[in-house]
Amino acid sequence: MHLALHLPMNSSERRRESSKFSQTLQTTMASMAIEPCTAAEMADLEKNSQAEKAKWVMNAPEPPGLWCELMESIRDTCFPQGNKFSSLKKQQCAISVLVGLFPILHWCRNYKATKFKNDLLAGLTLASLCIPQSIGYATLAKLDPQYGLYTSVVPPLIYALMGSSREIAIGPVAVISLLLSSMIEKIEDPVASPIAYRKLAFTATFFAGIFQASFGLFRLGFLVDFLSHSAIVGFMAGAAIIIGLQQLKGLLGITYLTNKTDVVSVIEAVLRSIHHSWNPHNFILGCSFLSFILITRYLGRRNKKLFWLPAIAPLLSVVLSTLIVYLTRADKHGVKILQHIKGGLNPGSVHQLQLNGPHSGEVIKIGLVAAVVALTEAIAVGRSFASIKGYHLDGNKEMVAMGFMNIVGSFTSCYLATGSFSRTAVNFSAGCETVVSNIVMALTVLISLELFTRLLYYTPTAILASIILSALPGLIDLNEAYYIWKVDKLDFLACIGAFFGVLFASVEIGLLVAVLISFAKIVVISIRPGIETLGRLPRTDLFCDIDQYPMAVKTPGVLIIRVKSSFLCFANANSIRERIMRWVTEGEEEEQEGYKGNARGRIQLVILDMSNLMSTDTSGIASLEELHKKLVSVGIELAIANPRWQVIHKLRLAEFVREVRGRVFLTVGEAVDACLSTRMATI
Repeated sequence: MHLALHLPMNSSERRRESSKFSQTLQTTMASMAIEPCTAAEMADLEKNSQAEKAKWVMNAPEPPGLWCELMESIRDTCFPQGNKFSSLKKQQCAISVLVGLFPILHWCRNYKATKFKNDLLAGLTLASLCIPQSIGYATLAKLDPQYGLYTSVVPPLIYALMGSSREIAIGPVAVISLLLSSMIEKIEDPVASPIAYRKLAFTATFFAGIFQASFGLFRLGFLVDFLSHSAIVGFMAGAAIIIGLQQLKGLLGITYLTNKTDVVSVIEAVLRSIHHSWNPHNFILGCSFLSFILITRYLGRRNKKLFWLPAIAPLLSVVLSTLIVYLTRADKHGVKILQHIKGGLNPGSVHQLQLNGPHSGEVIKIGLVAAVVALTEAIAVGRSFASIKGYHLDGNKEMVAMGFMNIVGSFTSCYLATGSFSRTAVNFSAGCETVVSNIVMALTVLISLELFTRLLYYTPTAILASIILSALPGLIDLNEAYYIWKVDKLDFLACIGAFFGVLFASVEIGLLVAVLISFAKIVVISIRPGIETLGRLPRTDLFCDIDQYPMAVKTPGVLIIRVKSSFLCFANANSIRERIMRWVTEGEEEEQEGYKGNARGRIQLVILDMSNLMSTDTSGIASLEELHKKLVSVGIELAIANPRWQVIHKLRLAEFVREVRGRVFLTVGEAVDACLSTRMATI
């Protein structure tokens, strides 16, 4: 809101407006039985009003210090309910905390049989997709198949108690499985040392859970944002291609494939193996059921009532292919099968955690990277479906839930779990109401572990490869990549950097490239912020960028500049100072050309609009002081308009306000009017 009376730039319009103002003021004073003021008295009133408003800026209270801000942050972290606890009894306070930690205590009171019916159907549908996928993702993670099933039991149950998303389906996913295997196998060979490799996988899961829970408890969710949306799109697409190439091992019946994940190494290994170790029966069987799964998915998309068909297609493929291999004894003819899968309840694995081992530092790094990627995927999936249902998803609560479920999972022979987009979409389409669908899915998987694992002995590995391949198209989003290219080219650079980094180097290199490009984008914008010249929009008191609004009118002899940055600091202070001086020189030349050498064309005042600046430091203040000295040396004055709280406080402490002789104004309009009134007084 503008508090000053801003007059138009045209001199005739200014005189008319001044006359109208005088008449209105005199009429009002006459109606109030007050003697009219003279023109000199009115000018004094206007001048005193501007001086009073300048004091509002100068005499603002001291802003909170660093210690106060730190304590406030800690208070918000530890007591997010604020002062509500003060009005509650201890018992009510404890209940409130428990409901905050376990959302199931809140909604279970209104849980009805009709909701359970929908959750039961969704959970059973989810389990039919989860069982074959979990087995396949475990092999992708270079673990025995049963560990994928274990991961689909305990983490979903823990999440059901602590999570707030109603639709998200928890379990192993392809990208995290690839990420863990690609990073851990650099420490231990999963073929030569499977036990040591498995221990490191559990330990990495434990540390990932610690990081995830810490992010949520200390409200550090912004760390997950370091992986931007565009970077995730590119990373997922590159990972999908790598995963697909690695599934050629199962699809072709190859005995050994390289441990490297880059596309060149994988293709070379596949070409070498095709000449002497592949089996056509595996390929025919895998491609046949891959076609069957894709056809059912197409039918499910065409007819929403057939949502269950693509969901049960993977399990149906496992059952049919297992029967085919068993009845034809195809395993005797080169078709590779799973053989023994250990069943039963999740065994304990606390004793297998390598917390003080020789590779602890590397495993902690793996846990951190995996934690960030898993959280990014899970929160993106959860928020997508929450927005469809019209409710809010608390990111910090989700992080705590994900963290605790992975910590408990590492104690019960589970590797890293997160939210799966494909299974969440199935859960949503099946009509789930609450996270009870996750409980139903987990119990169904548990029953399968107890009763049916022996039946999977003859399951061909080519079927698992085809199930994983069928899930990969959902990870490649060409429309989103085109959208990113159309909207923001720098964002697309991060996207394509992550894609090629994963494709031609490794998974972690792809992530690193994406993060570095995102950081570089931030640094470039911070170091080289834009600068805009402002002009007054006709018949308004608004001052806007003249490039964006060509109709904006410049004030003769006044250059109004605004820096498009929220910080004036060591990183950009010198650059901003030099660019302002260059703009002053160029602006003065334009003014002189416009007025053909007239004295009116010379810039007499530079107004620096600080409305964008949220803070500054000593380097920023030093650059302002040097800018002021340079302007004074060429006969130009400097004024400041609309400084923020932190900025004006630091400028007062640095005595910069005294250097500019108090030319600090509440708005740009007041600064311009003060300049015009001074110039009119001198004429």
